[in-house]
Amino acid sequence: MVNAQEVRYSDEEIEEFMQERKVLPADWYSRLIRPNKEKGELTVIGDKGNEFRIIVRPDDAMPLDFSVILVVIPPRSNQDFKLRRYNGRHGGHRNRIEKERIEGFHIHYATERYQRRGSKEEAYAVQTERYNNYEGALRCLIEDANFVEPPQQVFF
Repeated sequence: MVNAQEVRYSDEEIEEFMQERKVLPADWYSRLIRPNKEKGELTVIGDKGNEFRIIVRPDDAMPLDFSVILVVIPPRSNQDFKLRRYNGRHGGHRNRIEKERIEGFHIHYATERYQRRGSKEEAYAVQTERYNNYEGALRCLIEDANFVEPPQQVFF
């Protein structure tokens, strides 16, 4: 097994993970958007055989403070690698290399340069107006990471 500190990906590899086609199961939405705003998780195998996990962490007490996370599970590893994290409002974020402060809704991106610096892989973030709740953040993740929704079933 490889531990988390040894897992590193280049920007090109990260982009390949993001572009890998990932077909969602028919019940994907109900497994991620749970009653009573419970945490939802879903594992999907991409077309190239990579294992991805979507994690939705809403906060019932603070509805604008949430995370929707996409991870890839590296082969022979006991840790995940966060490719993207779509966050709500929670006190802001600081990009240490760029020396800039991010407020409001923001998206974290895994980058090679932050890994080389010894930071978390997804330490870089960009403010966004693409969503304003965790369901909208999930829709952005589905779109950004080349997830394919299953065809609608027709019953006769």
